[in-house]
Formats: sequence, C-alpha cells, structure tokens
Amino acid sequence: MPKAKILVADDEVKIREYFSDVLRHEDFDVDTAQNGEAAIDLIDKDIYDIALIDLNMPKVDGMSVLKYINEHSQGTIGIILTGYATIRNAVDAMKSGAFDYLAKPVKMEEVLLVIQRALEFRDIKRENLSLKNQLKRKYKFENFIGDSTQMHKVFKVIEKVADTDSTVLILGESGTGKELVAKAIHYNSMRRDKPLIPVNCGAIPEELLESELFGHEKGAFTNAIRTRIGRFELANGGTIFLDEIGEMSPHLQVKLLRILQGQEFERVGGTKTIKCDIRVIAATNRDLDKLVQDGHFREDLYYRLKVIPILIPPLRERRSDIPLLIHHFMDNISKSRRKKMKVMSKDLIKAFMEYEWPGNVRELENIIERMIILAEGDELTVQDLPDKIIEKHHFEEDSVEPFIPEEGFSLNNAINEYERLLIVRALEKADWVKNRAAKILNMNRTTLVEKIKKQGIERPRRVVNSGR
Repeated sequence: MPKAKILVADDEVKIREYFSDVLRHEDFDVDTAQNGEAAIDLIDKDIYDIALIDLNMPKVDGMSVLKYINEHSQGTIGIILTGYATIRNAVDAMKSGAFDYLAKPVKMEEVLLVIQRALEFRDIKRENLSLKNQLKRKYKFENFIGDSTQMHKVFKVIEKVADTDSTVLILGESGTGKELVAKAIHYNSMRRDKPLIPVNCGAIPEELLESELFGHEKGAFTNAIRTRIGRFELANGGTIFLDEIGEMSPHLQVKLLRILQGQEFERVGGTKTIKCDIRVIAATNRDLDKLVQDGHFREDLYYRLKVIPILIPPLRERRSDIPLLIHHFMDNISKSRRKKMKVMSKDLIKAFMEYEWPGNVRELENIIERMIILAEGDELTVQDLPDKIIEKHHFEEDSVEPFIPEEGFSLNNAINEYERLLIVRALEKADWVKNRAAKILNMNRTTLVEKIKKQGIERPRRVVNSGR
C-alpha cells in the first residue's frame, strides 16, 4: 500500500523541520512549504492526502490555502495549526472545510492521532463514494433487462418519473422486482446522493412499526430508555421506500397521510412537530382497490400514494424476457459463485418458457443459482430442476387446455389479444423485419402492416433490468 502523502505548510523553519522528521519516521511521504504561496504551488503540482497548514503565514494565510484546497484538490484533507487560537478562528476554519483545528504548542502524539483519524475518514469517504458510484452504475436505465412490450412501457414511466418528487406506487406480484424499480427511481433522481431508506411494513409488528417509522421520545413507553430517530427522519432529503404498504394499520395510515400532505410528523410520545423533506415510494402485491372497497385502506391515502402508479407484469405475461434473464443470471451467478459457465439444454429452455413462474423473476434467479451450484457436468437439463417443479408440470405437453371462467368472456377480445401476441412473437423472431415476419405468419406484408397499425404495435427500445 502506498505511503500517505502529507504537506506541511508553516513559515517557521524549526516547526517545518520537526514535523517533517517525525512524520517521515512514522513512514509518511512529506513535502514542506515555507508560506501559503509555496503551498499552493505544491498543491497544483502534486496530490496530497493531508495538508497541515499554519493559520498565520505572510501574504497568503492558512485560511486561503484551505479554501484553495477545497476548490482545486478536494481529495486533500486540511488540518489547521495556529499559535493564536481563538473560538472565532476555530469556527471559521471548520466552516471553511478544515478536518480539525489544533492550537500550538501541540504535542506530536496529538498531531499523529488527528492524522490517523483523518486518514480513516478519507478511506470511509472513498469507500462511500465507490459504493455510490457502483449503485449509480447498477441502476442506470441501460442496465435494465427486458425486450417485452410490457416492460418497455414500465421502463419508459420510470425514466419519466425518476427525476421528479412525485409519489410513486409500485404494484405487482411478489418477486417481480418492485424494490429494484424503487432503487432505479431513487438512484436516477436529484436525491441520488441522499439516503434511500427501505421499510417492510409487513415484516414489523404494528406496535413496533410506528416507532420504527416516526421514532420515539425517551419515556414514551416501557423500555423507551432513550430518544430514537425514526426512518422518516433518517430519510430526510432522500427517499423512503414503504414496501408492503397494504399491510399498514388504519392508525398508521392516518399519520402517513399527514406526512404526504404536509411533510411533518411527531415522534411517538413527543409534542414537537418535525419537518421533513422526503420522497415517498410505496409498493404492494395486494389489490388496494379492493382493500379500499372493503374499508381496510383509506381512500384518501390511496389516491395520495397513487400519483404515479407503476404496474410490473408477472413473468408469465412477458415470456419473451425469459431468455434474456436466463443469460443475465447465469453469467452473474457463475462469476459471483466462481463456477464454470454452463449451458442449458433446449428442453430446459423450453421448460423455462412454459413454466408459470408463480415466484416470478426472483424464483427464476433462485432456480438458476441452485442448478449452477448443484448440477453435475457442463450442461443443465430438465432433470436438474427442483422435484416439485418436475412433478407439478409436464413440459413435454405441447398443448394447453384453455381456461374459461364461469362468468364467460369476450371471444373477440381474446382472439385480438392472441393475434397481437402472435404478431409480436413473429416480429421478435424476425428481428422486427416485416418481410420475414410476414413469411413466418404466412401472410402478405401489406396485411401484416395493417394489423400492426390496428393493434398499435411498436418496436420496443431495448432497455435492461436485473429484475430483482
């Protein structure tokens, strides 16, 4: 690991030499500057981890050097040293971005301790920046996987709504990727550098959820031995993601409604009104319309949450995305688990395409991971599937018995939907070349073009999604 590089800027020769000798003995790489001008020249020519800066230097003082560092060398941590310590100077130094402020004469042990703290702070800052950059890259729109018309519509809405403060309600079955959508919205928004705080409203008991969300004051209830900050306060300036919102009790629904209306609340047991600046994203796999009709969910809250609804279709309704997701998961899982890349047999791919996927994309990912880890040989086959799937589904059957509900259905609508599906599949197979698609469907090109216009079929823009 390279040595940390330190700049010592002080107009007193003995102090410069003393600091330089001790720091080099402690295995630091050290440069010295006899005044502020020399310090700025060195900062322009090299990159320093830490700058120890005397406050009172002729011509260009330490505060000016510190401000120059903040504007031109933000990776450098400034520490102010002065023999004329005052509270005002200390406050001014900290406001100007100093990591710490030390009064002369200062013990070298104290200087070394501050340097060590500063280096630890630098490492944490770099790690946080790296993690933020990874998150931004991971949730960029072009990293979403899916070619189906349904998902193309979802991606388009996400892209439009991300950089706004509008409240979003994400709807869809378990495992469809609701949390991924929430993260994509946050990390592509103006709040991306602020926290995203997730809360699973269905996993926390009601009596604890209120304190978890809003915090509590000391003595608010038994065992409340200290004041606690809730998730809404932690999310201030950022986004709060309320998963399984349909499980929230009527009492908490009222408090949530107040936040959505006025961005304010009180902690449990408190009287002080706390203002907050947050964006709310909620998600549920339940039918909120029915919950409202049954009186289990407030209608006013429902419409406050449903400013921008995003419905994620189940995997069985976008089967054309399955091959893309298979390839994505096999590649990622093989790399992360350090397993040799395997291939899938045609029968297994056919089985994946025919399976109903009740657990959606999450189930697909889990099954692929299980097969990669447990299967023998270089090829994955139907026999590598979990027994319950093999027993429940007969993949060798080519036909599916149509389901007719007791209340009946519109035959014309069903035929139109099936025709649309066949045309889209043919276009996908023909790489959206209409002549080829017409040959696949055994019809004239002009007839196909008319049907495409009538059905409102458009070629989706390829965007991708890891689907979690």
